[in-house]
Parts: sequence; C-alpha cells; structure tokens
Amino acid sequence: MSSQIDPPLRRLMIVMLLGGVMGVLDTTVVNVGLDRIAGDLHTSLGTIQWLPTGYLLTFAIMIPASTWAIARFGGRRLWLTGLSVFLVGSALCALAWDPASLIGFRVVQGIGAGILEPTLMTVLASAAGPQRIGRLMGVLGTVVALGPIVGPILGSVIVSHADWRWIFVINLPIGLTALLLAIRIVPKDKPAGGVRFDIVGMALLSPGFALVVYALSKAIDGFSTPTVIGCLVGAAVLLAGYVLYGRRASAPPLDIRLFAVRGFTLGVAAMSLVGGALFSLLFLIPLYFQQVRGYGVLTAGLLLVPQGVGAWLGMPFAGRLFERIGARPLVTAGGLLAAVGTLPYALGLNAVPVLAAASVLTGFGLGCIGAPSMSTIYRSVRAESVSNATSAIYMLNQVGAAAMVATAALLVARTSSFRQAFWCDIALVLVIAALGLLLRDHAQSIDDTPAEALLPA
Repeated sequence: MSSQIDPPLRRLMIVMLLGGVMGVLDTTVVNVGLDRIAGDLHTSLGTIQWLPTGYLLTFAIMIPASTWAIARFGGRRLWLTGLSVFLVGSALCALAWDPASLIGFRVVQGIGAGILEPTLMTVLASAAGPQRIGRLMGVLGTVVALGPIVGPILGSVIVSHADWRWIFVINLPIGLTALLLAIRIVPKDKPAGGVRFDIVGMALLSPGFALVVYALSKAIDGFSTPTVIGCLVGAAVLLAGYVLYGRRASAPPLDIRLFAVRGFTLGVAAMSLVGGALFSLLFLIPLYFQQVRGYGVLTAGLLLVPQGVGAWLGMPFAGRLFERIGARPLVTAGGLLAAVGTLPYALGLNAVPVLAAASVLTGFGLGCIGAPSMSTIYRSVRAESVSNATSAIYMLNQVGAAAMVATAALLVARTSSFRQAFWCDIALVLVIAALGLLLRDHAQSIDDTPAEALLPA
C-alpha cells in the first residue's frame, strides 16, 4: 500500500476533524471565561471551577470505556453517538440557568468529548493502516497542537465582545455540519459483537485514572495537601489492583501487556512527556507576559500563536519524513530544538521578537516529536489493539500534562520567578531527546517485528 493519503482517507479525515476539533477547543476555551461566568451566575470562582474540573474528570472516565464501546458497537456508531451527546451538552450549557445546571450540562459535554477523541484516533489509524500512519499523524497533529492555542484566544474574543453563552453556541453549527457529513462519509464497520463489558477492570481503571487527574489538577497549590495525598493514595491502590487484575483478564479495558512492546512503551512515554511540555508552556507563557511584562489577557494569548505556528509546520514535516528515516532522529532532534527554543525564556531575555521566534522553534521541535511518537505506537501493535493503544496515549498524555502544569505553577508560586519553571521544561524535552535515542533508526512496521512482540488486545 502507498504511503500517500488518497481522496477517501482525506475526506474521512476532514469530516472527523471537523467534529473532533470541538472537543479539542472546548478543553481550553471555557477557562478564559470563568470569571465572567461566575459574575453573571452570582457564584464564586471556587464553585465555577467545577466547570473545567467536571469536564476533565468525565473525559478521563470515558476514555477507558470508549475502548470497549468501539469494539462492541463499532467506530461509526460510536462517533455519531459522541457527536450527538456533545451537541446536546453544548445546547444545554448555552441554556443553563444557574451554576449547578451549567456544571451538570458541562459533564454531558465531557461524556461526548470522551467518546469523540479516542474514537477519532482509532477510526483514522485503522483506516490509514501502518504504511500511511506517519503522514496521518502529521496532519492530525497540526489540528491537535493548534487547539490548546486557538482555544484561549477564541475564548478571550468571545468573552470580551459577546455573552459567554456564545462559547457553547458556536459548537452547534460546527457540530451539526460534522454530524450530517459523518452520516454520509464515515464508513460502516462491523462491530466485534459479544465483547464483554469488564465491570471489575472498569471499576478499577476509570476511577483510578480520574483520581490521578483530579489530584494533579489540585496540586497547583502543592503536592502535600491532604486532598492531593488522599487522591493519589486512592489512585495508587486502584491502579495497582488493576495491574494485578489486568494480567489475567481476558478482555480488560486497557491491555497492560502492550507495554511489553518496546516501540509502544517508548512512544507512549514520549507522548506523555510531550503533553507535559506542551501544556506547561501553554500555562507559563501567557502568565509570564501578563505578570512580568504587564500585557493584557488577549495580547498574552496571541503570543502563544508563534508556538502553534511552529507545531503546525513541524507536525506534517515530521509525518512525511518519518516514512523515510524513522522516529529516532526526529524525536531526538525535536527534543533538542524544543530545548533551544525554551532557553531564551529560561535566561530571562526581554525582546519580544526573540521570544516569539524562539516559540516557533519550540513548537516545531514538539511537532517533530509528536507525529513520529504516535506513528511508532500504532506501528508497534496489531490492528485489533489500536483502540487499546489510543486509550493508553490519551490517559498518559493527560497525566503528563496535569503533572507538569502543577509543577510549573508550584515553582512559580514558591520562587516568585518563571525561570526555574522554564528550566524544568528544558530538562523535560531533553529527557524526550534521550528517549528518542532508544527508538529504531527506521520506520517500524508490523511486517518487520517479531510476532511474539505484537500482542493482541
């Protein structure tokens, strides 16, 4: 099979990305308007903080469940369901009358997003196959990388010039268009049928993962608070129980045996660290320009654009090059470039053009890591394990992001300086560069991998 993306796959990508972009944007766009929403609904910021928290926790809980649901009901049916749930949640959020109703409807949105994002990756990775996965990840990565950057800017514009309810209303025309196109374009697939819902595995994995994410989201004030410690201890107990259970389960929601595959483990580790580096920089850079340089919220948000441009350039570049040279040189070079790009911030340089150019380099470097790492993961497992691999990617990427944002916030709060936080990011991307040296020299496919290393889901 050719590595080129043919018209049917291109159409499928466009239609599914149209729906998937809503979940990516909504993860960040609401955060900008929290203060305005709290004022309009006459509630405290402590209460309204449950808007992002409830969404995040629901999303986290749904990821393992989506693995089973894709196998049981098929990707097409699950995609249409996820889109419908997300649209209903968006409409209800726009009509919310008090904090409780808004938080509840935001949870409905989280359910839809938790279905959409893993299904998007699973369906497209399966449609592309091993030979086209590199190019596919390059294109997908440009959209995923821009989401966290465009989201805050879009949120700032809406909150500054319109009612906050438009944050949710804008999802409706996009989502309805995506739904109608998906009915026509997304191919019918045959569900596996008879796939048992693993109640024990889900009861251990989903709450355990959600507790980790919740604890890390609250660790911005410190990792030693009773809430954080209690949640992490509870998560450790549940996840340890899942590991013991998963070793002998016939169809667990996340097959831990996949971590015996070298390419899969290294790729997932790199994606987890990339999530940490990306989201900590998305947190630090606008805060730095507001608190240190005195810029407004919108201007500080716009200064994230250079990093997005870099990622937009780096992802497809790395996706194409992966087919020729493999992941090792790309991931290693990407980590080094991201380190060099973050260095001016760590050194405290003041010239905005220099910092903007450095952000382009950082984004390009992170893009060179993301696409090859994702491609390595999907080329390292059998077709029936794609949904399991997708769940692992999303789960560990979220953990990495939450952990690094909490660490960055803690360093800024305790040192009253941004430099140590930026140095921490440099150390992180250098670790990714070191991981890259452990990857294969050339693009790996199932055809040249020992059969015993490719474990079924």
